[in-house]
Amino acid sequence: MSDVDPDAVAVAVAGIRERIRRVAGERPVELIAVTKGFGVDAIQAAVAAGCTSVGENYAQELRDKAALLPEGFARPQVHFIGQLQSNKVRLIAPLVNVWQSIDRAALADEVARRAPQATVFVQVNTTDEAGKGGCEPASTAALVTHCAALGLSVVGLMTVGPTSADPGQTRVAFRCLRSAADDLGLAWCSMGMSADLEIALEEGATHIRIGSALFGQRPQRRAQMG
Repeated sequence: MSDVDPDAVAVAVAGIRERIRRVAGERPVELIAVTKGFGVDAIQAAVAAGCTSVGENYAQELRDKAALLPEGFARPQVHFIGQLQSNKVRLIAPLVNVWQSIDRAALADEVARRAPQATVFVQVNTTDEAGKGGCEPASTAALVTHCAALGLSVVGLMTVGPTSADPGQTRVAFRCLRSAADDLGLAWCSMGMSADLEIALEEGATHIRIGSALFGQRPQRRAQMG
């Protein structure tokens, strides 16, 4: 994993916060620093720059990096934001504070078993792209109900914008998520990344997941970290 310049990260965090402020004003928005693919130095730099939450996508990578953080380090909240196999939940259950990628009943069942009363977002595939994580929009309410019945704390919905990055398609996807969250009485929407955060904020995002704009180009992922 590559070295990260803490000073550059601090400048980048300030820049992202300014972009958020320009659109959202004083509305609270949580900046999640996506540290996947980077080493523990990225987590340390993000925390030093004032980030209280980081996002990770891969179970084994998260487990291995957590073990390398120095003793006494003020650890941020960890949001798991990647597609997750149910059999990997046990590896990271003690490390995850918020599970953002709950997209099926079987995964919810395993999280509830390994991390009772965990805080979760239900991930919705608002772009209808094959292979992209998330339940179908029509199944969202049923999955939210299932999670709640398991004792999980469902605080919001999450989505990933379209691969095309088309602004119009992106806006439709984010608006769909915000509408679904409102219909279900959920306050939080996790949507928007480095390239589309303004659209996400305009459509009501409460959580923004930012990686490359903070840390630069992500290094190639090592196979054993999957």
